Amino acid sequence: MNYRMMGKFIYQILVIEWIFMIPALLISFYYHETHAVHGYLLSLAIIAGIILLLYLMCKDAPSGFYAKDGLTCVGISWIVMGLLGCLPFYFSGEIPAFIDAFFEIVSGFTTTGSSIVPEVEKLSMGILYWRSFSHWVGGMGVLVFLLAIASVDKRSSGYTMHLLRAESPGPDVGKLVPKMRRTASILYKIYIVITLLNIIFLLIGHMPLFEAVCTAFGTAGTGGFGVKNDSIAGYSPYLQNVCTIFMLLFGVNFSCYYLLLIKQFKNVFKDEELRLYIGIVIASIGLIVWNLRGFYGSMEETVRHAAFQVSSIITTTGFASTDFDLWPGFSKSILLCLMLVGACAGSTGGGFKVGRLLFLLKNLRRNILQVIHPRKVQVVRNNNRVVREKVLDNVNAYLAAYVMIIFISFIIISIDGFSITTNISAVFACFNNIGPGFEAVGPTCNFASYGVLSKLVLILDMLAGRLEIFPILVLFSRNTWTRA
Repeated sequence: MNYRMMGKFIYQILVIEWIFMIPALLISFYYHETHAVHGYLLSLAIIAGIILLLYLMCKDAPSGFYAKDGLTCVGISWIVMGLLGCLPFYFSGEIPAFIDAFFEIVSGFTTTGSSIVPEVEKLSMGILYWRSFSHWVGGMGVLVFLLAIASVDKRSSGYTMHLLRAESPGPDVGKLVPKMRRTASILYKIYIVITLLNIIFLLIGHMPLFEAVCTAFGTAGTGGFGVKNDSIAGYSPYLQNVCTIFMLLFGVNFSCYYLLLIKQFKNVFKDEELRLYIGIVIASIGLIVWNLRGFYGSMEETVRHAAFQVSSIITTTGFASTDFDLWPGFSKSILLCLMLVGACAGSTGGGFKVGRLLFLLKNLRRNILQVIHPRKVQVVRNNNRVVREKVLDNVNAYLAAYVMIIFISFIIISIDGFSITTNISAVFACFNNIGPGFEAVGPTCNFASYGVLSKLVLILDMLAGRLEIFPILVLFSRNTWTRA
């Protein structure tokens, strides 16, 4: 294990976190929010001290870096980001319990959107900004951002793929272009452009600038932290429709946008994951609209809320335009299934991923055909390319870990005595980075009532879900910390 190289990456990430915290401090200065200003200044001083210490200890770190180091580095980096990123919440006194502040910022960085804050509108503007911005930086990934801006020499170029593979969502990570730094740069440029377009369309609908920026951060990162207690419900139908469209756009594999940029339109239209994603969305909206007939005053309102909530849940954003906990059981069951499915691989969304679901279905079909024709060689293809057996093995391993973590988490948090529906939806919501669940953790409630142990479990679930499980699991393996 290359500990000094790990320390080098951590202090570089903390430098980015320190810089990203400055706008929130300036907003607090502008609105004369004394407690928030104190919280940010103290937090920035502590982070700067840690950066200096790690720099002095790790500036001459050897360059050897392997897959195990990449996974461990990503897992620890996200935990450290959360522990230090929550300090403004805690020192300002706006979230007085440290575990609650840690829960809130981890929920932000992992783009989960599950909250312990009972009245969001009482938070200061500077704290609201940092809370929402954490979605944006966590959506594409802070290490991807580091790779996009950092210069990588020939000796160090080998570790970039390990870092990108460990942090990027999906069953398989590939390069858009030969150099990984260029790939990371392209991803962030696309991310920034779509975010700016989202802000523009929100402003056209007369949403105030601050609210438009924070809402766009939540939409882009598919996070779901709102600046109002009713999330998006109080905004106009136009603004709700804008959010619906952009949530769906950010749930698409960003490789598709790159293909559009280089005018490979046919490859986009033929992408099997994208077609399955669109098919699930359309089918879910249709079924919920059918089930909700007569629930709202007009068909337009029914379609709008159905489309919004389907988009919000499948992309794991977690915004709410209505209290869907009041919907009939059939519609809520569809939303629960969408929590598990999640968005496309390579998007900012969480969940199991449509790409993995597609591979599982194709592998199931392959196994059935092998039973029928045992002597015939069967392969799994995706977009007319043979899927490597290693990728399929990784999907199966991911599924096993996925089920195991949900089961264990559900058992542990059940100690707090909430209903089965509350507990299972809380685990689904946190592990799949959704945000709200049902009943006591529904769209009009929060996670504050859970005990410390349950909150720690749900924090680990959020981190494991965002980082595709394995960067967190390796931290609990003895082999990770041995020199062999």
